[in-house]
Amino acid sequence: MLRIFEFLYKLRAFLLFVLLEIIAIWMVVRNNSPQGAAFFNSSMAISGSLLKTQSDITGFFSLSEENDELSTQNARLLKELIGQNSMDSVSYAPLDSSFKASFEIIGGKIVGQTLRLAQNHITINRGADDGVTEGMGIFTQNGAVGRIKEVSKNFSVGISLLNTGLLVSSKIKSSDVFGSINWDGKDTQVAKMLYVPRHVTPSPGDTVITSGYNAVFPEGILIGTIKSVNPSENQNYLDISVQLSADFSKLNYVYLVRNTSIEERDSLYQQAEISDEY
Repeated sequence: MLRIFEFLYKLRAFLLFVLLEIIAIWMVVRNNSPQGAAFFNSSMAISGSLLKTQSDITGFFSLSEENDELSTQNARLLKELIGQNSMDSVSYAPLDSSFKASFEIIGGKIVGQTLRLAQNHITINRGADDGVTEGMGIFTQNGAVGRIKEVSKNFSVGISLLNTGLLVSSKIKSSDVFGSINWDGKDTQVAKMLYVPRHVTPSPGDTVITSGYNAVFPEGILIGTIKSVNPSENQNYLDISVQLSADFSKLNYVYLVRNTSIEERDSLYQQAEISDEY
C-alpha cells in the first residue's frame, strides 16, 4: 500500500494537470452551446458504438439459444401447415376425422453425424424428455434426412438417408408414380429410386417427394430431383438416380415428425403378419 502512495505522489503533478483539464473541458462544454452540442454528439456516437459492440458480442453467444427457439417455432408452424394441407387434400370427400393422419413435429439440432460409412447415422439433441420416439422421420427445409432409431433421455440417434439399409417411400411429383429411395453407398449427393416400372417415362429434373404411403413422413416432403434415367439390369424396372436436395455435409437444425397413428398401424401389420419395409 505504501508503494502505491509513493507512486501516486511521484505523479502528483501529472494527475493535477489531468484533473484541471477535465474541469476546464467541463466548464467549456457547460457554458458554451456549440461546444456542448459537439461534445454531446461525439459522446453519443462513442457510446452508441460501444453499445453496438456489446450487443453484437452478446448476440453472438446467444445465437444457439435463439436458433433453438426458432426451430421450435418453425416446428409448430410446420405442424399447422401439414394439418391444413391434409384437410385441403381430402376436402372433396366427407371423411371421418380419425381417418386423417395427425403429425407432431419437434425441432432439434444435429450434434454429430457420419458421412463416410455405408451405414451412416445422425445424433440429435432431442430425446424422450422432448417427446422423441423411435421411428420418427427426420427432415429439414431442404428435404428428407432420415429416421430415428434409438432414443435416450436427452438425445436420439437416427438412420441417415445415406444408409444402405434405409428405404423411404417416395413418388415422382409430376406423375404420382411411386417407388422407394435407397442410397447405394457411393455419392453422398445421389440416391437410387427403386421399383419404378419400365413403362413409366420420367425425365431428368422431375421432382421426387415423399409419398405418404408409409407412416414415417407426411406426403410432399422434398427428397430431390431425378438426375438420370437408364435401363436396369432388372428388365421390370428403371435405373433412376436422384440428386438429393438435402446437403448432408451442411446439416445443422432439423425437424422430427411423428405420425400419431403409427402404433395402430404397426399393430395392424403385426396382426396381418405384414412387414413394413419403410
